[in-house]
Amino acid sequence: MTIRVVGAGLGRTGTNSLKVALEQLLGGTCYHMAEVFGRPDDVVTWQHAVDGLPVDWHALFAEFTAAVDWPVVGFWQEIAAAFPDAIVLLSTRSSAPAWWKSADETIFAVTRRGAPDEGPMQDQMKMIGGLFDRFTPQWRDATAAQRAYEEHNATVRATVSSDRLVDWQPGDGWKPICAALDVPVPDMPFPHTNTKDDFRAMAGLD
Repeated sequence: MTIRVVGAGLGRTGTNSLKVALEQLLGGTCYHMAEVFGRPDDVVTWQHAVDGLPVDWHALFAEFTAAVDWPVVGFWQEIAAAFPDAIVLLSTRSSAPAWWKSADETIFAVTRRGAPDEGPMQDQMKMIGGLFDRFTPQWRDATAAQRAYEEHNATVRATVSSDRLVDWQPGDGWKPICAALDVPVPDMPFPHTNTKDDFRAMAGLD
């Protein structure tokens, strides 16, 4: 297997729905933060990446056909370079405030809650906190985080060639992705998963 899609969109831009959709389109597994929690050795690998140590991306993604969401998005450039034939899929929300509201009430809320003093969850939360600090050290601040979101998206658009980039929002559905991958458009609605309420219930935030 090889990675055919590198996700450059931040979490809470439809990345869980993209995971489901890409698995259907490509017939393989899409790497996503959800995969990390079931693969404890990967936490060590991602911590190495956060710490600036080299990572064997081909070994990490040997069983996968696509990769989206955190922690992938924190290293999208390195991963895209390792898989030059993959498309780069930039998923975004309708606006920076819309993204911030969703992220602040879900993934950032979990991180602010902290981690146990010991055990696997502590390592996971340390790694995730390091990823967010790379995104912006001020990720807890609405203005700074929204500015970093806009800058991140602008960097992707400015650095990825037009023939490789798919600039996508959830309302765009199947067609742009299928066209880039040269696969048929499924005869079914695009998946819509992991809503804010779903996430908060799963994470025990309510």
